[in-house]
Amino acid sequence: MPSNKKEGIIFGMFMCFGMVFIMTFYNTVLHGFSSFTIKGAVFQFVITLIVAFTVESLVEPQARKIAFSLPYDKSKKINVILVFACCMVPMMVLIMSIYGLVLTNIMTGMEGPIFTAYLKTVGLNFIVALPAQLLIVGPISRWLLTKYVKPLTQKAELNM
Repeated sequence: MPSNKKEGIIFGMFMCFGMVFIMTFYNTVLHGFSSFTIKGAVFQFVITLIVAFTVESLVEPQARKIAFSLPYDKSKKINVILVFACCMVPMMVLIMSIYGLVLTNIMTGMEGPIFTAYLKTVGLNFIVALPAQLLIVGPISRWLLTKYVKPLTQKAELNM
């Protein structure tokens, strides 16, 4: 887990990159490759990464507040990780699904009532986002943080 602001920002970028990559791929497969181009996919990925990082920066303090207010054994790191992810993912899915609907409407148009489409989008995104966060992106991001970022941060602190 990040231990300072710099590590938190880097960790957030790792998480956003991984989740945007997985969710973009998932939604592309889900909605078909009919309008897929490499240039369009890269552009969409970059814009979505910026939006997701901005949303994550706003949601993370609220999710942290909720996670640490819940009654559970906070002395075990795994408990904190699981509870925090279970607070963060639903909030991100609810917000990023709005972004996804807007993007879908711009690219291919909407069919049917918007509220029904939103509920369907939230459900479809949640069933992939939570396992992806808990089983893939979270562990890889924590590993990258402890393997590459924390040693650099500790080395920089020693040189000061």
